[in-house]
Amino acid sequence: MKTILLFILDKFADWEAAYLSSAVNMLGRGEFSVKTVSLTKEPVTSIGGFRTVPDFGLDTVPEDYEALILIGGMSWRTPEARGVSAFAESCAKKGKLLGGICDASAFLGTLGLLNNVPHTSNDPNDLKQWAGEAYVGEKLYIHKQAVRGGNIVTANGTAALEFAKEVLLAVGLAPENKINEWYNFHKLGYYCAAMPDMR
Repeated sequence: MKTILLFILDKFADWEAAYLSSAVNMLGRGEFSVKTVSLTKEPVTSIGGFRTVPDFGLDTVPEDYEALILIGGMSWRTPEARGVSAFAESCAKKGKLLGGICDASAFLGTLGLLNNVPHTSNDPNDLKQWAGEAYVGEKLYIHKQAVRGGNIVTANGTAALEFAKEVLLAVGLAPENKINEWYNFHKLGYYCAAMPDMR
């Protein structure tokens, strides 16, 4: 079983995890699982009010995992979030898939992890200001909903679906045509995706 870890902090953006986690369970053919990680195993509450008990804290996270996905929210700029730094850096160093959406993508910039790969975020100017000298990759910034560059996937906060698609493709969760069908179904809506002649 290949494990995809979703890192969630208090006030995480639940909608940014929803498409990805459900797709892993629906399309993963029983070969993939989703587990949640936070700073500790204490419950965290999403922006939408969902109370989640993480499967792992940083001190119990497994060595064997396929991808680490940082879910955005309102806590990535807090001092506590810096506790995620070593884990994210270790993931990148090992060549595992590392993803960040919304403020979590900019957090990767503060670690210098976006300097050598195509990437995106919420706003390039905010990214530069927050990351400061750690970020020198502005020439590789792409104004797209989601971008996959090497083993790093980034997206802005309105791109939960695009982000999920790029992560699914990167880990090879299912054949590409199946992932595209899944994406089109949710992106275009039931009638357009199921009955293309109605577009």
